[in-house]
Amino acid sequence: MPVERKARVAVLVSGGGTNLQAILDAQDSGIIHSGEVVLVATSNPNAYAITRAQNHGVPTYIFKGEDDLADKLRAEDIDLIVLAGFLKILSRDFVTQFPDRIINVHPALIPSFCGKGCYGLHVHEKALAYGVKVTGATVHFVNEIPDGGRIIAQKAVDIEEGDTPEVLQRRVMEQAEWIILPAAVEKVSAEIVKGEEA
Repeated sequence: MPVERKARVAVLVSGGGTNLQAILDAQDSGIIHSGEVVLVATSNPNAYAITRAQNHGVPTYIFKGEDDLADKLRAEDIDLIVLAGFLKILSRDFVTQFPDRIINVHPALIPSFCGKGCYGLHVHEKALAYGVKVTGATVHFVNEIPDGGRIIAQKAVDIEEGDTPEVLQRRVMEQAEWIILPAAVEKVSAEIVKGEEA
């Protein structure tokens, strides 16, 4: 029986790589079985995510700019690009080269606390300042509008009395991001592979 083709996944990272780790762990446990991480790319040569990738035997690439990155993704026949704690906003020129092939995880329930300037701890600071009782995470397709692409998955997380932005960030990661991001990688990878068979 022929081996089923897996979608070739590239993960773009900027820092510690906890979301990357969640994806790699989900690949190991079989949650992700329609796709495989074949490249981890970053513009930050000091990102700890590089070490996580190397520990997992995944090739890494330090890119200089978007053109360099796009060339590398094409050279590697990448099917799906995953932004996992990737802190740069990609240009319209870049995004339009990969329609419906880039997904991002955002640490809030879009349309709340999203768009320009809403990333990392800022998102959780805004949620706490606003006084909402529920926040969460969203995985969405990336288009030319920051956090504006079609939503793939969302998961809610309760805000608790005395939460700091750091405590809330950790809970959102553990209870939402690390669950829905790997699930979305599997879902979109499966659709890509199935689309080729159709």
